[in-house]
Amino acid sequence: MSSNILQLGDGHAHGVDSEDHSLSVERLSMAFPHEGRLLVALEGVSLEVEQGELVCIVGASGSGKSTLLNILAGLDEPTSGRGHVHGRVALMFQEAALLPWLTAAGNVELALELRGVKRSERRDVARELLNRVHLNGFEKRLPHELSGGMKQRVALARALAQDADVLLMDEPFGALDAITRDRLHEELERIWTETGLTILFVTHNAREAVRLGDRVLVFTSRPGRVGHEVKVNLPRPRSLDSPELAVIAGRITDRLKHEMGV
Repeated sequence: MSSNILQLGDGHAHGVDSEDHSLSVERLSMAFPHEGRLLVALEGVSLEVEQGELVCIVGASGSGKSTLLNILAGLDEPTSGRGHVHGRVALMFQEAALLPWLTAAGNVELALELRGVKRSERRDVARELLNRVHLNGFEKRLPHELSGGMKQRVALARALAQDADVLLMDEPFGALDAITRDRLHEELERIWTETGLTILFVTHNAREAVRLGDRVLVFTSRPGRVGHEVKVNLPRPRSLDSPELAVIAGRITDRLKHEMGV
């Protein structure tokens, strides 16, 4: 895929609309053919995300986290059950995958063009979005001239350019070093607060989930489903080094080990 941001139309859904939630999933299952048999990735997943909520999903590799996001984004059809995203939805992947021949501003402007923003307005809007992710002065840089963290900032600006109501994030900071990741946590939280976006954030890192989420949904090992829910009542902004955060993350890690049979 040439881009790490996928934009769907309004009201993309598998199933009925729900005015009460930005995102809802009801008894959703997904199976893939694998070596002559069906591999069940998701089984009976049900969850709801309120408008403006930031919810994190944690789970072991192969627990169906990415599969769920792909279904919600419309990339895959579920085997059974249904899911719904109310409004416009964008999907952000782990790799930035910026178009190498376009500048940082050019990558954002392309997303604006696809959205139908007039050519005369795209430059100013792109500059404003890059400024929002603290990349002012880097508009003319090509991707190879940017660090990994800067590339992800451009990717986030490109996501914001889609004017989505719901942002699906599939381990977008997983490949970054700890300091850069922490800075991007701050950026994401600030932007989320300013915009009122609804965010469903997938990670395998329990501390990251507690750092960001209003709630953390712990997926079982394959087949994946919501095995446990943790409400995070810590005040914001949160620090990864906070003892209170570490305690909650430790409990989630213990739950993950239990799900994995470790």
